[in-house]
Amino acid sequence: MSQASMITGETNQKTRRSVVSREEWVEARRALLAREKSFTRERDALSAARRELPMVKVEKSYLFEESNGKRSLAELFEGKRQLIVYHFMFDPSWDEGCKSCSFVADNFEGSLVHLSARDTSFAAISRAPLAKLEGFKKRMGWKFRWLSSSGTDFNYDYHVSFRPEDVAARAVEYNYEKKPFSGSEAPGLSVFLREGTDIFHTYSTYARGLDLLINTYNYLDLTPLGRQEQGLLYGMAWVRHHDKYDAP
Repeated sequence: MSQASMITGETNQKTRRSVVSREEWVEARRALLAREKSFTRERDALSAARRELPMVKVEKSYLFEESNGKRSLAELFEGKRQLIVYHFMFDPSWDEGCKSCSFVADNFEGSLVHLSARDTSFAAISRAPLAKLEGFKKRMGWKFRWLSSSGTDFNYDYHVSFRPEDVAARAVEYNYEKKPFSGSEAPGLSVFLREGTDIFHTYSTYARGLDLLINTYNYLDLTPLGRQEQGLLYGMAWVRHHDKYDAP
């Protein structure tokens, strides 16, 4: 495979699927359906267990910046009981947001009105200064709420940004373990619950835990060729910002 193909995910791979009669196909499909139903039941049970996790009261005050001023974590709830925060990778020194986080973010907006109907607010938060966030947001054509946590410990406290000394010590805490890590940022999602004036952290997920947010992957997983990421430098090596797919 060429270097270009390893980056873009272009392949000439052939499927290894056998060609059978319609009757044989239906028999195989029914067997797979039984597995799919079992997986759905297990996923429901896992979601129920997630809802039963204990929670931690948020004691620290954070102030985030958006175009119309500073906002506290409580204000991000917009009067709702629940808040979902996507930790968007955007280091203050970067000129554009992470392409993989942008891949995830392309899926946000269709869900927002439905989340609101279920008493849930949503925001993306990054360390980059607001001017960079707003410029990139305009370029991407996004409308979701995106705030800067610049000057706060928020990203560090929720283990999606890493201080140089921790990177140098090869002791970055990410996805619930300490490990070597070469960068300053990583993706994640955190969930908060409001009980009166108290705010509680109920859940965070990182790395492959974010797969379910990516509708493109969910569609590709239904196809014969799947995600077509075998042999790539890393899983999302083929992903580009959506305005760059036609670039030479």
